[in-house]
Amino acid sequence: MPCELTEAPVCPILWDSFQLVHLDDVDKILGAVRATTCAKDPCPSWFIKSARGGLGDWFVSIINASLVQGKFPSALKQAIVRPILKKASLDSTILNNYRPISNLPFLGKVLEWVVASQLLGFLDDTDFLDPSQSGFRPGHSTEMALVALVDDLRRELDRGSVTLLVLLDISAAFDTIDHGILLGRLSGMGLGGSALQWLQSFLEGRSQLVKLGDTCSDPWPLTCGVPQGSILSPMLFNIYMKPLGEVIRSFGVRCHLYADDTQLYYSFPPNSKEAPRILDQSSWTHH
Repeated sequence: MPCELTEAPVCPILWDSFQLVHLDDVDKILGAVRATTCAKDPCPSWFIKSARGGLGDWFVSIINASLVQGKFPSALKQAIVRPILKKASLDSTILNNYRPISNLPFLGKVLEWVVASQLLGFLDDTDFLDPSQSGFRPGHSTEMALVALVDDLRRELDRGSVTLLVLLDISAAFDTIDHGILLGRLSGMGLGGSALQWLQSFLEGRSQLVKLGDTCSDPWPLTCGVPQGSILSPMLFNIYMKPLGEVIRSFGVRCHLYADDTQLYYSFPPNSKEAPRILDQSSWTHH
């Protein structure tokens, strides 16, 4: 079922098409993309990388056709999920001891790389992402996020304040993204035309099947979430989550975010009754 754009604010279109790629661009991408194994690939990805000199023109034609038409090829939308034990010592008869590893077709990852690099440039140029979001961003890391948080806490301690820190982890955050809301975010940041159509096509019509040994399950449609193992998914997740920081700060609470991990902190004088009031304030969670 096609996903429909919802909650799109009025915004001028700032970017309506992706730039087409050339042979040199594709050669660099094929050299940089990590070789992965997917049962949907017609030949091993390491072979494609090794033979990229003779396949470059073919890749250029497919990628540019996809970008111009605003369509992500349907053949590249199915993921193969392999359950892997989290630790070799765990009981293999207990399902919760397995971690699902999703593999996507290699050509799809090459195509994603092209779009991701251009989308990242747009996000940097428009300064769209929340400044407190450190996840999946060049020049940011868990170390930087931790340093920023500790520095804020120490500053408040020097002022004689007490700081209440709450750590949140959103359950199944990547798997529960509403496609309509995400498309509304993309439209609201100025995307339109074939660029927005391509991202809509990338999200809709996806499926996955589970492969265990030589046995495969029937495909199962995916109607929400962003694809696991995708190059674009972390970037789309950050775009989707941007309003969270704005809502939190509107209540006078500071925050740092790293992907779906959120740290909320509120500083107050030792004798203040403000902290209980903030703890009792739950309305921000309903936005």
